Amino acid sequence: MDRIVSRLVEDLLSIQEIASENPEKDFERFVNFSIISKEFNRSFDIDDTLTGNGDDTGIDGIAIIVNGQLIQSKEEIDFLLISNSFLEVTMVFIQSKTSNHFDTRDMGIFVMGVKDFFSETPGLRRNSEILSFVELSEYLFSKASQFRSNPKCKLYYVTNGNWENDGNCLAVINTTKDDLLRTNLFSDVIFAPVGANEIAKYYRETKNIVTTTFIFQDKVPLPDLPNIKEAYYGILPLSEFKKILLDENDNMRNIFFDNIRDFQGFENPVNTSIESTLTGDTPELFTVLNNGITIVASSLRPSGKNFTISDYQIVNGCQTSNVLYNHIKNATFNNFNIPVKLIITDNDDVKNRITIATNSQTAIKREQLKAMTDFQKKLEYYFLTFEGDEKLYYERRSGQYQSDSSVVKSRIINIQNLIKSFSSMFYENPDRVTTYFGTIVKQNIENENPTIFNSKHTCLPYYTSALSFYRLDTLFRSKSIDTNYRKVKFFVLMLFRMLIINKSLERNFLNSEKKVNEYCKPIIDIINDKEQTIIYFQKTIEVIKYSKLDINDKQFIKQVKFTDKLKEAYNNYSNEEKLNF
Repeated sequence: MDRIVSRLVEDLLSIQEIASENPEKDFERFVNFSIISKEFNRSFDIDDTLTGNGDDTGIDGIAIIVNGQLIQSKEEIDFLLISNSFLEVTMVFIQSKTSNHFDTRDMGIFVMGVKDFFSETPGLRRNSEILSFVELSEYLFSKASQFRSNPKCKLYYVTNGNWENDGNCLAVINTTKDDLLRTNLFSDVIFAPVGANEIAKYYRETKNIVTTTFIFQDKVPLPDLPNIKEAYYGILPLSEFKKILLDENDNMRNIFFDNIRDFQGFENPVNTSIESTLTGDTPELFTVLNNGITIVASSLRPSGKNFTISDYQIVNGCQTSNVLYNHIKNATFNNFNIPVKLIITDNDDVKNRITIATNSQTAIKREQLKAMTDFQKKLEYYFLTFEGDEKLYYERRSGQYQSDSSVVKSRIINIQNLIKSFSSMFYENPDRVTTYFGTIVKQNIENENPTIFNSKHTCLPYYTSALSFYRLDTLFRSKSIDTNYRKVKFFVLMLFRMLIINKSLERNFLNSEKKVNEYCKPIIDIINDKEQTIIYFQKTIEVIKYSKLDINDKQFIKQVKFTDKLKEAYNNYSNEEKLNF
């Protein structure tokens, strides 16, 4: 393996706290992480993308990205279709080789596997991971009438060599692209040979803070304001705003500050109004009818008309940005202007106040948004009060720890995993959290009396569920417990809590610091004892085995019936006195 790449692989394993298996498998993880991060600029579980475990048809990694989301289930596709009214799909296939050259034979095996993946009469044996992705692919193509355009197909063949436009390899690449395009399944096919230098570059880019340069000509500076370095108001042509919104692959950047609230869809009345302006007779009126975009950045480097901003987020304008993105390829929209407010500050209080003050168009009421934002900020600080092996980082703002080399990335708890862990452990509904994240938000957060991130809740249960999730994930990554149960990890967390504290939540339990401490302390005591943690998690797996429920039945585990039967099995298991520790 290339010496530099080898060191970068070690770096990934270290910051993700992944136990080394062997050079080939370690390299596969490294490549999948680096390539998919290039295509999908949010956090994800590397193991969800791995397919190279025998009968992998020559494919080591797959990612299916729909409407900017990394998809794992049919329900996620349905939710996105309901929310967005269209599907935009990119399918990524990866083959990784530790060899220092590009081999046409290995490349041919990879190509055969990808073609077989889409074949109506497949001939290659498929492992469970490949079968799962095939099932998702077929479900997507059954919704072809909802495609905005046919999916993009991207193939990455990665080695530790140097790509030198080898004629034989180029012949394989060009033939493959032609063959896949002839299926009429894809709008575009990209086949990228990636060498050691390129994969090292992709990995380093995952550590960079988001930065962009654009021309901001029509602007006026705002007066000096406390805790704000600089501020401007002006208009940007769509061609310049695209540099802020899109990355080099024309994917939307992960730059939306309030990452609980995704795009609300085209059925949302505000978004319907925005779209009707853009598609009407006078789209140029968008400039005066829209409230515009508010961007907050930590730093600005001006150079004439060019502005380079770093560590920036769109704190108001998520809905507008998504509607614009939906029409951005339409040439008729290239010349109109977008009102933009640019604020340079590294003060979190100011960022929060701007976010709350500027978000008044969408369905969430201002008081709800303020409570939700303030509570999450409190959670972030609360997590930072713990030291040593109890240290975790709550990622309130997506990517906020990306460039901090002192933070072990596996200890970052993103908002999705926190909500799912908390809900599973304390509301005993792991079947519900296996559905798309947006559904959980709508059902539990965006209402008058939220059951998650309620301002009256104490912080300890959230930290307890996060620490439990982190410990369980660590045990899976080190293979200290059976990794086959990773697919039902939120059920494991529910049972783990039940093994330690087997009583339902009392009314307003989460509001009482005294009750919360009594409830959570025994869980944290177990979690902080590595030996006991393994014993308890192994017991949860014994309960699942005892239940004889099929954890491979993806549809069944999303039903409340699965949870009820698992609880029933737990009670029977307990009555048979098998829960001795």
